[in-house]
Amino acid sequence: MSKLSEALARGEFVVTSEVGPPKGTRVDELMAKAALLARWTHAVNVTEQQHSCMKLSSLAACALLCQRGVEPIVHAVCRDRNRVALQSDLLAAWALGIRNVLVLTGDHPRMGDHPEALPVFDLDSVQLLLAVQRLNQGFDLAENPLEGATDFFAGAVVNPTSDALELQLIKMKKKVEAGARFFQTQAIFAPERLEAFMERAAPLRVPVLAGLVLPKSHTLARFMKEKVPGMYVPDELIAELSTVPKAERRQKAVEVAARIIRRIRPVCQGVHIMALGWEELLPDILAQAGLREKPWEDPDNPHIPE
Repeated sequence: MSKLSEALARGEFVVTSEVGPPKGTRVDELMAKAALLARWTHAVNVTEQQHSCMKLSSLAACALLCQRGVEPIVHAVCRDRNRVALQSDLLAAWALGIRNVLVLTGDHPRMGDHPEALPVFDLDSVQLLLAVQRLNQGFDLAENPLEGATDFFAGAVVNPTSDALELQLIKMKKKVEAGARFFQTQAIFAPERLEAFMERAAPLRVPVLAGLVLPKSHTLARFMKEKVPGMYVPDELIAELSTVPKAERRQKAVEVAARIIRRIRPVCQGVHIMALGWEELLPDILAQAGLREKPWEDPDNPHIPE
C-alpha cells in the first residue's frame, strides 16, 4: 500500500520532494539526498532522464530507495519506450516494491545530451495512465490477463500558471478519467494563479500537490521566466530577489518558499518541493511554513542509514 495515498486519504497536508539519478553508477550522493529528504517528506520523486539527458533510470534508483525504506515515486515517461516496454517496466516496478508512479510525456530528445536520439511517444500521457489502470485491473493493453495485478497510486502533472488555462483543465479532466489519483504541478511563484486554478479544478475532487522550486537567486528566477515554457515568475519576485546579497540567498529562499506554502496551504492538498541542491533547507522551510514532519518518522531517530 502507498503511504502517500494513505496520508492523502487521512487528509494530511503532504510533502514530497525529488532527487535526480547520477549520470553513472555512483549512487552515494543520490542515497544521501534521499535519506535526508525522507526524514521530512511523505515520498520522494526520482526523475527519469530529466531534460532528455541520459542518466541512471528512475526505476533502478527507486528500487535502491525501497531497499533503504524510502517511499519513492517512479517516473514513467512516454518519450523513450513503446507500450510493451512501458508496461514491462511498470510490472518490474511493482515487483520491486514501488507503489507510486508519476506519468509524464517527457521533453523531446533534441533538448538533451543525445539530440540525435529518436523519440518514441507510442503512448501519450493519458494513454499511459490508462495502461496503469489496466495493469491495476489485472490486464495489459492487449487485454491479456496478468499473472498478478499491480495496484499503483498513479499521478500526473498539470500547469496551473499556464496562459492556456482551459486547455490545462481539459487535460486534467482527461487524466482523472484515465486513472490519475493525484497531481503535482509546475512551479508556483504566483499563489493567486494557483488559487484561481484550484477553484476551477475543485469539481474533479483529486488531490493537488503544488510544485515549489527554491528561488536560489534573481538570475535563476529570471531564467525560468524567460526560458522555461509555461513558467510564470512575477517581476516583483525577481526584483525582491535582486536585492539579496549572495551570503543571504539561502535564508531568502527559505523565507520565500515558506511564504508561498503558507499562502497556498488552504487551497491544495500538499506541496512538491524541488530543492535544486539545497535539500538541507527543507526542515527550515517546513518549520517556517508551520508544517510538521511526517507523522510516522522521528527526525531525531531516522530508520534510514546515513
